[in-house]
Amino acid sequence: MKNINPKPSRRQFLKTALAAAGGLALTKCSTETPAPLPTRAPLDITPSVSPDLPIYPDQDRPLAERVADLVDRMTVEELASQMGSEAMPIERLGIPKYNWWSEAGHGVARAGLATVFPQVIGMAATWNTDLIRRAADVISDEGRAKHHEFVRTGDRVLYGGLTFFCPNINIFRDPRWGRGQETYGEDPHLTARMAVNFIRGLQGDDPHYLKTVATPKHFAVHSGPEKNRYGFNAVVSRRDLRMTYLPAFQACITEAKAGSIMSAYNRLNGEACTASPALLQKILREEWGFDGYVVSDCGAVAYIYLYHGLVNSEEEAAALAVTSGCDLECGCTYGIPCHFNTLKRAALHNLVSMEDLKRSVKRLFTARFRLGMFDPPERVPYAQIPFSVVDSPQHREAALEAARQSLVLLKNKGNLLPLAKENIRSIAVIGPNADNTMVLEGNYQGTPAEPVSVLAGIRAMVSADTAVRYARGCGITSGSDAETEEALQAARASEVVVMVMGLSQQLEGEQGQQEGNPPGITSMGDRISLNLPAVQEDLLKAVFNTGKPVILVLMGGSAVAINWADENIPAILEAWYPGQAGGTAVAEALFGLTNPGGRLPVTFYRSTKDLPAFDSYEMENRTYRYFQGDPLYPFGYGLSYTSFAYRNLEITPAEIRSGESVSVQVEVENTGSVAGDEVAQLYLTDVEASQPVPRLQLQGFTRLHLLPGEKQTVRFTITPAQMSFAGEDGEWILEAGGFRVWVGGGQPGWVSAGKPSAGVEAAFTVRD
Repeated sequence: MKNINPKPSRRQFLKTALAAAGGLALTKCSTETPAPLPTRAPLDITPSVSPDLPIYPDQDRPLAERVADLVDRMTVEELASQMGSEAMPIERLGIPKYNWWSEAGHGVARAGLATVFPQVIGMAATWNTDLIRRAADVISDEGRAKHHEFVRTGDRVLYGGLTFFCPNINIFRDPRWGRGQETYGEDPHLTARMAVNFIRGLQGDDPHYLKTVATPKHFAVHSGPEKNRYGFNAVVSRRDLRMTYLPAFQACITEAKAGSIMSAYNRLNGEACTASPALLQKILREEWGFDGYVVSDCGAVAYIYLYHGLVNSEEEAAALAVTSGCDLECGCTYGIPCHFNTLKRAALHNLVSMEDLKRSVKRLFTARFRLGMFDPPERVPYAQIPFSVVDSPQHREAALEAARQSLVLLKNKGNLLPLAKENIRSIAVIGPNADNTMVLEGNYQGTPAEPVSVLAGIRAMVSADTAVRYARGCGITSGSDAETEEALQAARASEVVVMVMGLSQQLEGEQGQQEGNPPGITSMGDRISLNLPAVQEDLLKAVFNTGKPVILVLMGGSAVAINWADENIPAILEAWYPGQAGGTAVAEALFGLTNPGGRLPVTFYRSTKDLPAFDSYEMENRTYRYFQGDPLYPFGYGLSYTSFAYRNLEITPAEIRSGESVSVQVEVENTGSVAGDEVAQLYLTDVEASQPVPRLQLQGFTRLHLLPGEKQTVRFTITPAQMSFAGEDGEWILEAGGFRVWVGGGQPGWVSAGKPSAGVEAAFTVRD
């Protein structure tokens, strides 16, 4: 989705969205003549019910009857007016204006004051599904409160609704992708578990009403390159589609019952995702039983014509999308307010029928009725949430706890961390992200009341007698000799140095994005290099050469190839974009008030040379599941101030029939001297598969808090589906043979600081 002006004029809406393409020409990408759409019978535009005795206001009638009664009273113009993201009011039917486009990936976004959690990749690093659910509860509470406040003031604005275009569950297959920060990482299982709990928190658990509507995106196979996303054709094997790109979407629909889903900009194996019968009909509705509505990514319907070149006109693009199953357009190719009844023209030319339009509008109004928009507020439990919950003390504490749990300790040579604040008389805080609150927020963010930078967090943490010397040292991508010298003077005069460096929205983000950047700065979109920017690495080396102990705090939304730092800097902490309380959480971890327990949701590679071509969607040699090289830090990795041991792994039964599940249990003990969080991870390997399979796959995890000497038994179930793999034709296969199970604090075989990952291994067998 484009970062457009929050209040675009009607005629400028599509123009602005297209401009965010970053200079792509508005021309078709194909020279082939598109096939014409099938003609239909002449259109009957007469409403199909009597205007008398409406039943849709009757709250005691079945939902389907209410929706059908209301939609059947609409004219063709009125139907089309409800299918764009800015739905027009229909006064004669008592339908108010509604804007479908709102954002809430890690806090209610673009709608003023809100509690801002860590950027989504940081939330993934918590590996804590309960925490994700609690965060989503906070976000949906604030979304409800803000929406009803907007309605009370008569301001039905963009980003003020209850239909959230999140979570982003695309697989972060390549660390160069600028929007990977918005995802839950590179693994289908981790992504699915986090997303399912997030959606449940957003949508609530009332049997009659939805708290908000969640919209997993972008369906499907969408993860860069950003500059080509509007016309790109992702060529994907049936095996990779089923084993990597679709599982999280399936879980969101079949388990979490997401109310909507967003189509992607790109084509998939030739079909535009926004008008793909294979995706939107066969897989989504027939296989998965989806009964919600499909919304396009913003401007994507127009791009069927403008970039993909699959049809000859806007009318045909709109008709193709609707008849293929896209019910709602973020944009205005469907009609009002920008292009003035494109869908009506398509209908009058027999490209789309009244029944096609009604089918989509019924899906849309089912959601609006389930949100309680046509019932008295006193009947809707979520309408009672007071505005005072926004930025409440409880919500601030939730953001702080999420930031604490997102931190990943990458290195701690000689146990430099935690620092003993009572023994430190001076500390230097250096780096472009040290005194920067904007960088805490990532993108698609709300406005926090009191964001805390790392510098502010450290100043608040140390004693009054400790001198804190700050120097920026350099910017994200540029610097000066004077800045370097100031940083070196601060380092030389201090006992220990904290370097706060890394990325920002300037170096990664959505194509053409300006939010999250200083005025006049636009995101580069995708990254070309994985390295720390040269000016930052030079500063890091110069400060290291002062001989003072250096702690590197990394901020960013994706993997950074910090090869030199890994060899030379004694302590490294990954903080992501940690949200409004990031500085407090970092300071607490540095001084030992908390113990970092996050784990990496992505692989940290050493170089782009380790990666396949960015525009290839084949999974070979991508992510930990298929990568054959030596990573800098592996998926699932993270250190602690304490140590853990795994014992007594039991798999029962050790031999099963095909189609049965196995139970796994293991004992985990904190063998260190301080309390800490461990993430027990279960990896499964099919050791006798007759076709290519991942080298190992995460199939279970749980985060647990243990006191020194405390033990806990962790239990998992491995289902037949988890033992299966997709064949060349995309069909799932469960073969007889042997399987290996590893349960530990990281991947099997990984060695850190000369020690292998703590964990235990066992096997079981499947018989025909």
